[in-house]
Amino acid sequence: MADPIHQFEIKELAFFELAGVNLSFTNSALWMLIAVATSFLFLATAIREKSMVPNRLQAFAEVLYEFVAGMVRENVGPEGRKYFPFVFTVFMVVLMGNLLGMIPYSFTYTSHIAVTGILAVAIFLTVTVFGLFRHGTHFFSLFSPPGVPLVLKILVIPVEVLSFVIRPVTLSVRLCANMIAGHMVLKVFAGFCVSMFAAFGAAGLFLGIVPMAFNVLLIGFEIVIAILQAYVFTVLTCIYLKDSVELHH
Repeated sequence: MADPIHQFEIKELAFFELAGVNLSFTNSALWMLIAVATSFLFLATAIREKSMVPNRLQAFAEVLYEFVAGMVRENVGPEGRKYFPFVFTVFMVVLMGNLLGMIPYSFTYTSHIAVTGILAVAIFLTVTVFGLFRHGTHFFSLFSPPGVPLVLKILVIPVEVLSFVIRPVTLSVRLCANMIAGHMVLKVFAGFCVSMFAAFGAAGLFLGIVPMAFNVLLIGFEIVIAILQAYVFTVLTCIYLKDSVELHH
């Protein structure tokens, strides 16, 4: 049976080193570029005509736009409109990484903690900087919820600080773990099909139908998970932005 971990291996496509640091172009970088190019071409083509009665491509782009705009509006409020480009970019990066990874022989860059970790840290730092620029030192009142007695604040403040600092970890691990788990399960069941065909000959064609049918269902389920994880990642980004915009009321 094929190794289910092999699909996550980083491979150098073009070696490059600068000051002793390996900056080689890898399969992960390639699929990131493909994700950027695909997103740009899709959105640029969709809005090119800007018809009052949209075609299917424009309608899909508008639905995607309104979907993310709705997330920002519901979770951040009216003040969140200025952050829409940032949130929409995050959504597209994660969504394209998840969905392109479903193409055979592709690479799911969102299955690597290095990618999801950097993305989560970038969101964490951006949200923190937004909060500091907007509220100054008053931003740190986020760690001291109103109405909590002074005695309890000794316990509450460290917990609030810890929950705030650990956000990049939970955000990155959730996405990475879901992508790894889903792709490994698909690989294992695909391996069952191949093994049965190889071991039982003609009878294997019949025996392999069950895992093959189950794998088809899993592919559909994994596509749903890919979209759902992009949604969850973006919603959490909006919630973190809300904390920085409004603090505690």
